[in-house]
Amino acid sequence: MRTETDSLGDLDVPADAYWGVHTMRALENFPIARRPISVYPEFVVALASVKQAAARANREVGVLAAEKAGWIDVACQRVIDGELHDQFVVGVIQGGAGTSTNMNANEVIANAALEAAGHDKGRYDILDPIDDVNRSQSTNDTYPTAVKIALVLSVRGLLDELELLRQSFHRKSEEFAAVLKIGRTQLQDAVPMTLGQEFRGFATTLAEDHARLAETIPLLCEVNIGATAIGTGITADPRFAAAAIRNLNHITGLDLQAAPDLIESTSDTGVFMSFSGSLKRSAIKLSKICNDLRLLSSGPQAGIAEINLPARQAGSSIMPGKVNPVIPEAVSQVAYAIAGADVTVTMAAEAGQLQLNAFEPVIAHSLLQSVAWMREACATLRVNCVDGITANTERLAEMVASSVGVVTALVPVIGYAAAASIAKSALATSRPVAELVVEAGLMTREAVEERLSLAHLTAPAGIFTI
Repeated sequence: MRTETDSLGDLDVPADAYWGVHTMRALENFPIARRPISVYPEFVVALASVKQAAARANREVGVLAAEKAGWIDVACQRVIDGELHDQFVVGVIQGGAGTSTNMNANEVIANAALEAAGHDKGRYDILDPIDDVNRSQSTNDTYPTAVKIALVLSVRGLLDELELLRQSFHRKSEEFAAVLKIGRTQLQDAVPMTLGQEFRGFATTLAEDHARLAETIPLLCEVNIGATAIGTGITADPRFAAAAIRNLNHITGLDLQAAPDLIESTSDTGVFMSFSGSLKRSAIKLSKICNDLRLLSSGPQAGIAEINLPARQAGSSIMPGKVNPVIPEAVSQVAYAIAGADVTVTMAAEAGQLQLNAFEPVIAHSLLQSVAWMREACATLRVNCVDGITANTERLAEMVASSVGVVTALVPVIGYAAAASIAKSALATSRPVAELVVEAGLMTREAVEERLSLAHLTAPAGIFTI
């Protein structure tokens, strides 16, 4: 063990730990989530990026010795490269508006910097976590800046998976382009369409959600680094903010911009609500798609059974041969969790008081978890479900042949009343619509067949294409 000291007194910490006394107190105070911040590697990288940019900016404006800045820079790069993540041990749920997370980062980076300089851990007389690593900063500007960077890095991965999933549905739409089926409204038979059109709709939905999520990235790129405690920039050189953002953009490859009003930006969490809302929208719509897949594949004997989902596992411990739609079920559960997280984000945003929101840790945890779960849900839905979907073409053809919904296509020729009468007769006698129309002398067989062709039923005005 080694003994470290903070304003509350002395405390022993493990001798080989890169973290120190402030982190130790957080471990004692917040044994709640049992999930350290290291479960979100993008967040750890973002924290290190902020500290690296701050060290470079402090050196540029002349408030940190070049030698110390160099040691900090090297330590931060180790974390950015994936090292020392296991040292970010404080829980994702914590009081103090993220102070414990900020100090965990300061201490890990300080001790890694001391190590790079050939000194023992804990030699804060040489390089200090607060006076040096945290110079010109406050938790209140570094923490939200890191959260925003982490969300941008995370959502990029989600956008990639959404696009891959869209492509998978689009490929299926082309595969099923000529497979005629009956569309449904309110779970009742409606009019004909193709299975390809149905799957193209799924692909279009995903494309729209991809666009809405991408629109949140510029909003997240507005940061308050340099605001320090409440937005006035106290303790920071007036040149620090611009230098820090310039260096941070170079480190992350992002286009971060300074918030126009640092006091407002330090207290406001509206961007997190906007992001959460877009994420919830995407998750709920994805769950709706999964509901449709489960309905369309229901059966396989006594259900709709229009499509076949890949069999992923035995479905029952008591019913032999049963196979359940486990992948869509899992994805829907992710959507429910994201919807719940959106409520958490909303309540936490509302609870902010005066110049600071103390509840950003639960906002960060809720959003980072939601993005990670959504990303993996999209991947498993694509790989383990959508790519392997097949059409039950024989059953689809049987349902179309026996459907009275096709009579709707004849309304422009025979009128609504006559069409309704034909539909009633078809239901009562189980005879084909075309046969009844010809028998009634309402249309010739050739005219009926033309009106009930695939091309006319699914794209009567030539507007829709597969």
